[in-house]
Amino acid sequence: MNASTQYKLSAADLETVLSLVRSGTLADAGERLGVDASTVFRSLQRIERGLGQALFERSRAGYQASELALALAEHGEHLEAALESARSAAQLRPDEVSGTVRITTTDTILHGLLAPALKELRALHPLLSFELHTGNELASLTRRDADIAVRATKRPPQHLVGKRVGPIRVALFAAKKGPIKRYQDVEAGKAAWVTPDDALPEHPSVLWRKRHFPKVVPSYRVNSILTVMELVGLGLGVGILPLFMAQSNPKLLPLTEALDEGETELWLLAHPESRHLRRVSAVYGHLSRVLSLE
Repeated sequence: MNASTQYKLSAADLETVLSLVRSGTLADAGERLGVDASTVFRSLQRIERGLGQALFERSRAGYQASELALALAEHGEHLEAALESARSAAQLRPDEVSGTVRITTTDTILHGLLAPALKELRALHPLLSFELHTGNELASLTRRDADIAVRATKRPPQHLVGKRVGPIRVALFAAKKGPIKRYQDVEAGKAAWVTPDDALPEHPSVLWRKRHFPKVVPSYRVNSILTVMELVGLGLGVGILPLFMAQSNPKLLPLTEALDEGETELWLLAHPESRHLRRVSAVYGHLSRVLSLE
């Protein structure tokens, strides 16, 4: 490719490059931009011809960004933030906050902590709406798949800004109406286990059980802590659960005190580029004030 000294990058060019960096495929980039994949492809070809060099390496896995593409995407992020701030400033009522905020978390945290906080926030800012992603994998804040993450981790990603909400303490529980009444019954091998081993193999509670009960073969393997709680409450077995969720459940019987080795931490996280957007800042600030594990 021969570079054109006359080519001037536009805001639309930066938006195209940013969307492709975030998504990695033409189809996903087009969905973000509201156009079809062929339009994204033609736009990229035009930009690369104008710059005189390729911005992405094409492969079956998708589009891998070059260093220049990443640099342009960073400028695109600054532009995106500036535009959103300008749109917010132009609102007729400066005290109003509007828009959609995307939050990624787990079903346990959503039901146990986040949903009550969002109900109060919705009353404060009725023009806000929310997209909630629940899963054990962390949706990418870098690609803007989410604006805010509320996650249990001891090692939050260094490229994100965040606040430590507090420790998530766990204990071993059984059903109040079930056959297991004491920890000694578990030690004697009388209890079935409900665990999230395959979904959360590195979770501190999973590691605790494997350390203290290495010979146990779980009777039920599930993909979320919330499901562990439901099955334990039905009397199907014992399981390790967070105290903030299990202590208020009338069906559950604690068999231990808090297990220090099974403890992790709750973090509220955001990307530094989007943290100061008005809609994100309003939600982040509210959650930082009201989320509590006490």
